[in-house]
This record gives sequence, C-alpha cells and structure tokens, in this order.
Amino acid sequence: MLPNHAPLVIAEQFGTLASIFPDRVDLGVGRAPGTDPLTSRALRRNLSGGVEDFPRDVIELIDYFGPAEPGRMVRAIPGEGLAVPIWILGSSLYGAQLAAAFGLPFAFASHFAPAQMEQAAALYRDRFQPSAHLAEPYLMLGLNVFAADTDDEAERLFSSLQQAFINRRTGNSGPLPPPADGFRDRLAPAALALLDEGLACSVVGSQETVKRGLAAFLARTQADEIIATAQIYDHRARLKSFEILAAAHRELTRTAE
Repeated sequence: MLPNHAPLVIAEQFGTLASIFPDRVDLGVGRAPGTDPLTSRALRRNLSGGVEDFPRDVIELIDYFGPAEPGRMVRAIPGEGLAVPIWILGSSLYGAQLAAAFGLPFAFASHFAPAQMEQAAALYRDRFQPSAHLAEPYLMLGLNVFAADTDDEAERLFSSLQQAFINRRTGNSGPLPPPADGFRDRLAPAALALLDEGLACSVVGSQETVKRGLAAFLARTQADEIIATAQIYDHRARLKSFEILAAAHRELTRTAE
C-alpha cells in the first residue's frame, strides 16, 4: 500500500529481497491505505498527499530500480539496477487505467471485490500502452479456492471466510473464525446477498469440483495468472487445500496439452 510508505524505503526493502532471492521477487503496489484511519495515520510518512500522489510515487519507485546514472543524488542501495518487476494492484477501475497508462502488469482483487472485475479487465486490455517493462497487457485475478476431500467439507471450511467477510462489512473485524456448520442458513436475505456478491469469485469443493471451477473461471476471464487465496482456519487443512488445487491445475494442464 504505497501511500503508507516512502518510495525510497520500499525500493531498498525490495532491493534487499531481490538481492537475496534473484529473479524471485515481484512488487505489487496499491493506492488504498489498506487499514483503518487511525492505523493509516500512524503508518503514513506525512499527513499531506497520500493517495493523490500515487502515480507520482509509482514513477519514483520505478526510477529507483533503474540503472545507475551519473549525478544521481538519491540512490536505492540495494535496489538500483535490479529492475524489480512492479505490478499495479487494484479493486476498481482506477488501478486498471493506471496500469494500462504505465504499461505495467495489473492484479485485480476479484477475490473480495468482484463487481468491477470484467470491466476493469476490459479497460486495462483496451487502453494498455506498451512500455519498456511490458510489451502486452498481463492480467492477474484473485480467486478464493477452498478444496477438500468432499464438497461438503470444502463448504464447511469456506464458512470461516464467509463469517469474516460479514464481520468486516458490519464493522466487527477480528481474527478469522473457526468453521461454523449451517452459517448461511442463519443469515438474513440482505446478508446472503452481500456474501454472494462479495465472494462471487470463489471455487469451493473436491478436486474434481475445483478443476471444473478453475477451468470455467479461466475460460471466462482469460486471465494470464491466478492468485489463489484460502483463508482456512486450520493450517493443515489450508495446506491440503493448496495441494488439491495444485493437483487440479496439473490435470487441467495435461488436458490442455
């Protein structure tokens, strides 16, 4: 969340990571503060500017990763010359427009804000300007994936995220709740509608169900990459979910070949 930090500090932090793990680090930057107002004020480097300065800060950040130039007064060390790939993160049309104008890859938060996903993807692809960073548009989409041995067990695991989503939208944020059987059955129609809209980009079920859901999502969106998230309460169940997803993806890949 770039408005919370000085671009030079971010350049040196990610320059350090890229020095330790060459060609393994990407940097995603977003415009939103990403937290509550009090925490945002505590994090922010100053009380002026903020999100309005985001395009300028992105340019400054990119510049710090550029090659060394004679006479440069401020340098990112480490960071200078590393050309760490920068992604624009977004959950609205603003990020799509900026990523297109700057010729950068774009990651859309469809896993929790799917309403404008298709419009943002189309806008990004239509307005993309080739740059030194990227010749063609490159789109990543967020997808909630909850996988288990059975569809019923996956739905049970999914209830943790459903609870957390409702809690956050009603001002009751807190730790991720444990699964709750029959959670949807206890919700009012308005809460159900909120849940179904906000978590529309979700694939929940067994390996076969996940494979079908992933294939359908890719066919509909033509995304270049998927970033899968699984807010599962039990860590072992979360690891197993990702293992099932990996197996489903391997099957899809073999079928495509």
